[in-house]
Order: sequence, then C-alpha cells, then structure tokens
Amino acid sequence: MAELPKNLTNTDSDYGAESALLATSISNAVKLTRMALQHNQSKLLFNDPNLEAKIFVEHACQKTSMQLITCCDELLSNEQKYLLVTYIKRRIDGYPVAYIIQHQAFWTLDLVVSENTLIPRSDSELLVETAIRLPLASTAKIVDLGTGTGAIALAIKSERPHWQVMGTDFKEEIVELARTNAKRNKLDAAFALSHWFSALDGHRFDLIISNPPYVETESEWLQKGDVRFEPDSALTSGLDGLDDIRHIVRSSIGFLKNDAYLILEHGHLQAKDIQSLMNEAGFSKVQTKQDLNGLDRATIGHWDCSI
Repeated sequence: MAELPKNLTNTDSDYGAESALLATSISNAVKLTRMALQHNQSKLLFNDPNLEAKIFVEHACQKTSMQLITCCDELLSNEQKYLLVTYIKRRIDGYPVAYIIQHQAFWTLDLVVSENTLIPRSDSELLVETAIRLPLASTAKIVDLGTGTGAIALAIKSERPHWQVMGTDFKEEIVELARTNAKRNKLDAAFALSHWFSALDGHRFDLIISNPPYVETESEWLQKGDVRFEPDSALTSGLDGLDDIRHIVRSSIGFLKNDAYLILEHGHLQAKDIQSLMNEAGFSKVQTKQDLNGLDRATIGHWDCSI
C-alpha cells in the first residue's frame, strides 16, 4: 500500500495538487480539490472548480454523484488520494477533464474518449436533434462521417433503433474506440475504416451527417482551452477551415439516395459559405440551425435529384 509523505501540512501543500493528500473523507476531498482548482484558476479556461472537483473525486473513489453525498464521511485510501493528485496536476497543466478521466457524457450516453479523438461537446447534440426530426423511413440508412468516439452515430441510434446507422473514421484505433462505445452503450451501430467516402463505394444513404474539422489552420482559438490538447486532424481544415466541408458537400451527392439529407456542423461564422456550397452542389431547402447560445452551428440541405 502506498504511504503518504510524513509531516505534510496545509502550508506545505499550498493549495496545490498535493493538498488532496490531506483529505480525511470524501467530502473533504471534494473541498480540497475544489480549493486547489480555484487557487490555480488563472491557468485554466472554461473551468468550473466545484463541478470538476466532484467529477475527479467520483472517478478516484469510483463513486456516483449521489454516493458523494450518501458516502460523504467515507475515508479515502492512499491510492485514491494519489490518483486524485494526478488528476489535479494534469488539470492544472491544462489537460481537458474528459482526457483525464477518459470519459465524456453526450446525449444520454457515457462515452470512452481518447486523445486520438475530439471530445464530444453539447453543441453537437444539435445535429442529433435535427437528424431525429427528419421524416425518414423506419429503415433509413445513415452514415456519420468522421465519427470519432461514435457520439453522433450512437446518439441517433439510441433514439431511432430501427435506422441502419454507420460511423466511419480514418484511423483504425478511432474506429475501435467507437465500437467500444457501441458495446458499452448496448447499441447496434456499425463502424468502418474510411477517409470520408473512400471506402463507401456502392453505398447510398438517406442521411449523411458529420461534425468535420472546420477551424482555420492559423486560428488563435487553437491556443486556448481544451483544443490545445485535441488532435489537429479533428480540428483544422485549411486556411479558411472549409477544405473538408467542400469535399464532403461535393462528394456527398454520389452517396445520397433521392429525397435524402446532408447535415454538417460548422463554425458560427461559416453558415453563409456552407449554404452557398450546398446550393451550388444542387441541394434544396438549405437552412442553418442555431445552438443553445443562439449561434449558427449546423446547416442542412435536402437532396432531390428529380428537381
């Protein structure tokens, strides 16, 4: 069993990560973790010390959020304390919470994440909401391009179990991660290795959906917050951020059935450009949806080759 340093005091820990070694109970661990995160707040962006403290203690102690309350007086083992210190140190260094605990909630799902993939964000739930409202047949065929963790594909499958849902990505380790999340959430979705449409010849879909890279390669945003640690391949796409989106829009018409749809997530200043790309490619009823912050976030186009 790991031993704690002798003669450790509050003065020695100075509200750094090591302060968690002084925790006498679960409730005390939450308090000390919160204080450590608050003390280092200037180093972090988009940080909620109270929420993150609870998340870290939950995972270090393998407790649910309710058990943090019902088991608040339970003592921590030395191993749990050291694990908590590791979490806090990585967070103070700027690492995203999802990468530290290797989990992220999305829609109604609990997803395993890795540093090979983009962290699923609540903004992308707009794509799921838009997709499940479409008037598609009960056996509709869907593909999520650049699926990453499988978040969008699996969320759609969870709401429309009779739809045939596929997700694709360009690295085998990413595809395997999505498959792991399908099993974890007991959802029957297929995942395949494909760089956009490269392995989809012969397939036709009722809906193509994607949250592709759309950040400009020179964007200052890449130096802020969690994105500093996320893979560039999942974030950037040329000087204007639209290289991959151009490819998807232009190529998608060869993989869509008649009376089908294309939905793309994008940056909040890119809507007009993407509307133009879809209109030029022959899509109709092109419209942009706003996220919970009222920002343009997803654009949808209808494909009708009879027009």
